[in-house]
Amino acid sequence: MVPLLKKWLVCLVLLATSPLGATPLVIGAEDDWAPYCERDKTSGQPRGLAPELVKAVFAAQGIDVTFRTLPFARCMHDAKSNKMLGCFDATITEENRYQYYWHETPMFEEDLAIFALASETRRDLQLTSLEGKSVGITLGYTYPTDFMENPRITRFQAKSDAQILDMLVLGRVDYILMNGMPGYLKIQQKQLTSKVVKVGKISTDGFWLAFSRPHPRGEEMAKLFEEGLQKIKNNGTYEALVRDFEAKLGLH
Repeated sequence: MVPLLKKWLVCLVLLATSPLGATPLVIGAEDDWAPYCERDKTSGQPRGLAPELVKAVFAAQGIDVTFRTLPFARCMHDAKSNKMLGCFDATITEENRYQYYWHETPMFEEDLAIFALASETRRDLQLTSLEGKSVGITLGYTYPTDFMENPRITRFQAKSDAQILDMLVLGRVDYILMNGMPGYLKIQQKQLTSKVVKVGKISTDGFWLAFSRPHPRGEEMAKLFEEGLQKIKNNGTYEALVRDFEAKLGLH
């Protein structure tokens, strides 16, 4: 019985220290940024382009991960405080640049657009156009430093894109900032396509998986993620995922 017990103990140790038996790394996914990433109401798991890309990148590196879907601000906080390996989808700003480890290449890019009521006649607004105006933004989201630190812009925060849309329609702010495709989708969902329009943009931003600095594998995983991202770009997986994503949205 003793030799048999020893054999079982050895097997358990090997299983626990092998990639197959290792505990999956926990990655945070934001829960309310359709169509890129949102919580599936049935499974509770994230759905959209971003989680598909993240899964494909880690799979290319033979790394097992699991997702935890939660509000973006909480997601980034938990990654920064070592409760999770990382969080997506994050932009890099001067404020957070040294709070996380970043892979070199963004997963994808999206416009940070300016939206207004349809009565606004201009369609070429930019950052300086917001000076002297009130602008609605979403609490916990990352915005360009030159926007956040501009003393001539009055910023009002709300908990979601849906709420800043309400603020705009009610006349509480002059403009709101939302990313292009998620913004259009939210406008359609709230049946505001005749009332709210895009009138310009501040920037075109990349989106990354922000890796935890306190996590013992944070820096290592940021490098491995970059390698995996290049693999799926080179073998056609990335292009196929983006094409499928766009087809589901009726873009082609």
